[in-house]
Amino acid sequence: MPFSFFKSKRVTPDLSFIGVDMHSHLLPGLDDGVQYVADSVRFIATLKEMGYHHFVCTPHILHGIHPNSPETILPALDIMQKALQEANVQVGTGAAAEYMVDLEMEEALKKNQPILPLGKQYVLIEMSYAAPSSNIESTIFELQLQGYKPVLAHPERYNFFHHMPAQLTRLRDMGCLLQLNLLSLSDYYGTGVRRFAEKLVKENQIDFAGTDLHHQRHLDALIELASQKSFYQLLQPLKLRNQELA
Repeated sequence: MPFSFFKSKRVTPDLSFIGVDMHSHLLPGLDDGVQYVADSVRFIATLKEMGYHHFVCTPHILHGIHPNSPETILPALDIMQKALQEANVQVGTGAAAEYMVDLEMEEALKKNQPILPLGKQYVLIEMSYAAPSSNIESTIFELQLQGYKPVLAHPERYNFFHHMPAQLTRLRDMGCLLQLNLLSLSDYYGTGVRRFAEKLVKENQIDFAGTDLHHQRHLDALIELASQKSFYQLLQPLKLRNQELA
């Protein structure tokens, strides 16, 4: 049963202690997330009611599937910002990207191609769910050489880390920060993901938390999760860095 871990007193959703959503797919028409700007506005308006005041949207950059770049991302941000203004939804917005760690990213870094960071220094990266990227360590090192702080998206969703947690510890020791998907604290992605997410939270290994919002199902599940008192008892002790990005 979904959300079976959080059978506790129901509360009004209040994610203001996070405040800044730094991982979402709310820019319209760029990837597997929101396709229409009207949905972007509607989702952001709902998230604002839940306590968010700033959104850094992070469309995928994945060679051959989501071939985004600053040239596609920034115009989409402009369209969304204008729509939010017309709807009188007053929030801060910005754009970065979720970079797939692959050979194309490695080449882009070597060529000093423009990077869209979270804030001024953080870069959100991801890997395939099937296996760790063979160049994950060299990419982390190259980002650091260029003055960035890499942030690995949703490490709890990589099943290979569940069986080989030392690999994740190694990335952490290299200086790679970790970003939790909030829905991982429910059974939305499965019980194994939820258990590993809880482990990372309890061990204080999480630096950022994001919605990773793509569509209405994600929003509905987040509202349900954020209505459970146990969610806050688990997450609020963390010293998240989200507010640095406002």
